[in-house]
Amino acid sequence: MSFPRRKRRVTLIAFLTIIVVLLTTGAVAWMRVPRDSVAKIEPGVLSIGEGAAQVASAGDLEVTITTVPEARVEVSDGERTVWSSVPGASFLGAARGQLEAEEDRGYFWINTEHEQTWTAQTVERVETTGDAVVLTGTLSDGRAAGPEWQATFAPTERGVLLEAEIGSSEEATSLAFWSSRAQDAAVHGFGEQFTDFNLDGRLLPIVAREQGVGRGEQPLTALADLTNNGAGGTEEMTYAAWASWVTSDLRGVRLDPGLPESHAIAVADLEEPGQVGLEIHARKMRAELVSADSPLELITKQHAGTERPELARWTGEGAIIGVQGGTEKVRETIRSLQEADTKIAGVWLQDWTGQRTTSFGERLWWTWQLDEERYPGWEDLISDLDGDGITVTTYVNPFLVDPGEKEVAPQRNLFAEAEQAGYLVADAAGQPYALDQGGFDAYLVDLTNEAARAWYAEVIATEVLAGGVRGFMADFAEGLPLDAKLADGDAQLLHNRWPGLWAQTVREACEIAEQPDCVRWFRAGSLGMEAHSPLFWNGDQLVSFGPEDGLASVLNATFSAGVSGWPLIHSDVGGYTSINAVLKDYVRSPELLARWAEMSAFGVVMRTHEGNRPGENLQVYSDSETRADFAHATRIFAALADYRQEVVADATKTGTPAIRHGWLTAPGTAAAKVDTQFFFGPSILVAPVLDEGAREVEVTLPPGRWRHLLTGEEYDGDTTLTVSAPVGTPAAFVETSDPWADRLTHALSGL
Repeated sequence: MSFPRRKRRVTLIAFLTIIVVLLTTGAVAWMRVPRDSVAKIEPGVLSIGEGAAQVASAGDLEVTITTVPEARVEVSDGERTVWSSVPGASFLGAARGQLEAEEDRGYFWINTEHEQTWTAQTVERVETTGDAVVLTGTLSDGRAAGPEWQATFAPTERGVLLEAEIGSSEEATSLAFWSSRAQDAAVHGFGEQFTDFNLDGRLLPIVAREQGVGRGEQPLTALADLTNNGAGGTEEMTYAAWASWVTSDLRGVRLDPGLPESHAIAVADLEEPGQVGLEIHARKMRAELVSADSPLELITKQHAGTERPELARWTGEGAIIGVQGGTEKVRETIRSLQEADTKIAGVWLQDWTGQRTTSFGERLWWTWQLDEERYPGWEDLISDLDGDGITVTTYVNPFLVDPGEKEVAPQRNLFAEAEQAGYLVADAAGQPYALDQGGFDAYLVDLTNEAARAWYAEVIATEVLAGGVRGFMADFAEGLPLDAKLADGDAQLLHNRWPGLWAQTVREACEIAEQPDCVRWFRAGSLGMEAHSPLFWNGDQLVSFGPEDGLASVLNATFSAGVSGWPLIHSDVGGYTSINAVLKDYVRSPELLARWAEMSAFGVVMRTHEGNRPGENLQVYSDSETRADFAHATRIFAALADYRQEVVADATKTGTPAIRHGWLTAPGTAAAKVDTQFFFGPSILVAPVLDEGAREVEVTLPPGRWRHLLTGEEYDGDTTLTVSAPVGTPAAFVETSDPWADRLTHALSGL
């Protein structure tokens, strides 16, 4: 990332000031800030053995092995080239080495080392077997022969299936795979990536973990790093990383979630133009290779075939209000918002199980039973809200805690039940693995144990979904330690898969509760978990406008997650993380809250969060002006309900993201190159205000005639212009010939 010289100077001064403050106050004498240390593996030379150069066919599948002008393997499906190796370079390699991880409170720092690599590849045999073409050969280190390899290409409905395996005779511990791309082709995907939509030039560890606090925004990141063991995070950290990517030259690769090795920790190497590299810490890979004539077709092909649960329609008809504090606080808050004409579809009561205070802020008691002192008359509250058309949702995660210190003990000690039954993830000594949560320890239910998973699904069904609750935030799942002992499987292979196991458990709970419209949303992600859940959220953003971890980071994260397989995703209105960083107290401003709400109004779900320091932060219900601004945004959201339902239904069916980068909707235009605006579905173009203090915004319109949805003013397209965007008038447009144009204009008129 490149900053202007003045910004670099200010950032350096802020950083040095923090160091001086910390050292002079004795807050820290010396602390090593952990970072990833990732070894790269480069492709070697591809050689074609005598007699191996040929064209092998199986139905429409055609595999061409050539030596002219350079050795290369190219695969087509009868219509177009689906995949090809880098000219002259190997497409498979292997390494023997070490993978280690340092972990602290869900933060993981990966260290990989290579003792031996075999990257020179020889194709020795080409065979056609049934509907598949099989290539085999050997790898070497350039001097001596190493492991054998095999690659099988077979046709699928959408593209080509590649299965590759490295022999174990040389004790290889990882497999490397390289694909070609055009020299100037962008790379998108790899799960939810917050820093850039185009990942070209990056080296990305593929590991699910806490994203960090600040992620480069200063002075917060430096302070978090130095006082909390690297908690500031890095640009590569994300809750949701997996191997699924597309390139702007319209090719895509997605590992098969059904193969355990597809979830192994990996490293994506995008530093070299003309290629995409992936080193998987396993010896097998299975991937579907696709190509298309347009970006939208490419994404649809890549994610077709997954049956996704439907999202309950009520979620798109008004805001879901996050509120804490007990029965009377909820009633009072909803009443005040209703008086401001706020469109409310649901409430999200995360403290239903009780609240505790830690050094980070207000946290919850993870006992997963109702705190009756905090919420007396629970069922009456749910019934009364339901009478107003408001659905109640709550909170759960895959951890259990010992409730011994809770002032009023719950009726069941779920931790004791799980410990006695052997349902908890164990440490190296075979004891329940105590994981520090910043002020208390918690224990993961072992989701590889079928009995444990069934027990926990029953707990969620009977406790969390009791009394008319119809959904919840399904938090965490990125924190399985790599050295954990599990009932079934290797933690290193299962770490990235854990979010999917958690989603499966939650789905089973909803089925037990017989709630087909059970709404659950996740922040941690793994390959293929969208088959278990319809909805995701971006995680714990900072309460700032910053592109590193604030409002502006949401767009890149949403774009990346969308092309990677999360079609429905939203964020906490106003952000979540609030920290007093000595030199700056990070709290919400009225402007930030209003701008976040405006952006969310043109989205899948509009849900607020009180944050980790509710008392220090402005809330959507805090005062009359804030309530009025938020209520206006909710009316925009509600006015789009019919359009939203169509967009959500299409996203669920096809896997096409509801929030789309211009590259998907307006390819080949200037709008396809802009990362600071988005399309909501196929018809609405939004240019959100992402800069503090801005009262106008730049928008790049594709060709056509475009109408501002709130002012009615029309503009010629195929141009970039600056439009007025005061708070309350977000810059949103529809092309006048679009089938939805008049309906959308009418729905938003008068707001």
